[in-house]
Amino acid sequence: MRAFFNRIYDFFNTIESKIAFYPTLLAIFGLLQAMFMMFLEKQGISRTMLNVIPPLMVEDGDTALTVLSACLGGLISLMVFSFSMVMLLLSQASNNYSPRLLPGLISDKRHQFILGIFLASILYIIFTLFSIHPSEEKYTLPGVSVLIGIIFTISCLVAFIYFIHNISQSIQINNILDNIFVEARKRLENLIDTEEGTHTVFPSSEKWKEYEVGHCGYFQNLSTENILEICEKNETKIHIVIPKGLFVHSNAVFFKSERKLEKDVVNTIVSNISFSRGELVEDNYILAFKQITEIAVKAMSPGINDPGTAINAIDYLTELFSLRMQKKDQSIFSKDDKELLRIAHISFEELIYYIMASLRTYCKHDPIMAQKLLWMLNYLEAQTAADEDYHRVIDKEIEMLLAQAKDSLDSDWDYQKLEKGQL
Repeated sequence: MRAFFNRIYDFFNTIESKIAFYPTLLAIFGLLQAMFMMFLEKQGISRTMLNVIPPLMVEDGDTALTVLSACLGGLISLMVFSFSMVMLLLSQASNNYSPRLLPGLISDKRHQFILGIFLASILYIIFTLFSIHPSEEKYTLPGVSVLIGIIFTISCLVAFIYFIHNISQSIQINNILDNIFVEARKRLENLIDTEEGTHTVFPSSEKWKEYEVGHCGYFQNLSTENILEICEKNETKIHIVIPKGLFVHSNAVFFKSERKLEKDVVNTIVSNISFSRGELVEDNYILAFKQITEIAVKAMSPGINDPGTAINAIDYLTELFSLRMQKKDQSIFSKDDKELLRIAHISFEELIYYIMASLRTYCKHDPIMAQKLLWMLNYLEAQTAADEDYHRVIDKEIEMLLAQAKDSLDSDWDYQKLEKGQL
């Protein structure tokens, strides 16, 4: 039963990022609300409320139809405009910054809730209109339902004002960078906390049984608790050899097992692993490094030429790297003090090389940007690390940066200032 709920949670975590998830839930709520109000109207709720708050109750069928029809037309127009604004936001973010930002922007719950409120209100008003007849007496009109429809419309207008404010904030690069950084920091801090008190010894899996997944996709997430239970039940250890965020090919080895596993056990393990065509920072912090780096690289490209944005991106990378240095270079999970699961990861050396290789290519010719990168590396060198080998990696990157800057900078004076850290 616990494994079932873990899989349900992982499934919910996957579909929650879809732009249609919350609008669909709220649309169902609007439909159910309309059905519920039809039931209450048959019980005479409008006749009762007519004696309590008569100024707020509609007393004419034509008036009720006119008011709700006007609300319905206005809400449909607002929803179309809001949807167009979301598409404009996604288009600008993709063109100006990076296409990798789209999954994170689409999964913004505030945009989903606002679109869902519009959709729920529209469905509620449509079904309420079905229950109104122009020739009805005021005592038989669904006055409470009409009043609730008007309240929903006013709520949509308030939500639309907030939507305009939020959409104007979401497109600003500082807010985009900050949101990416916050999500990655939460993920990293959580991983660092889970490593406290854990061992880092795991047997070699070189001669273990190899298994494939049978289909392709990006390795997004997995249910750790369920896989640990499978390992314990089958008295084996599992090593997932492909890191999160990388593309898994259908015929490539995905995991190894200490003992030979039955086909149904292999299928159960695969069913507890999420594959997708996209990624979210909250599931894989490595994506944050990729996104921020791509923003910096695109900002330094000749077509954009925005060094200010690149500097901001490097500042956020500096903080993320300093936090990454507190994490060990192994991802081992245990149960009852037994190391049963190991997940391959991108090491600190690989991560900083991939990031610096891209940044050096576009920033080495600019003395200010080269100085900013050097300042980042010097800052990281002074930080405490979970592994002292991290400092050796940073020293190597400093040497490489200075060597490439020497070949790229046109002025010897700039290089001398850079070497002395005086730019």
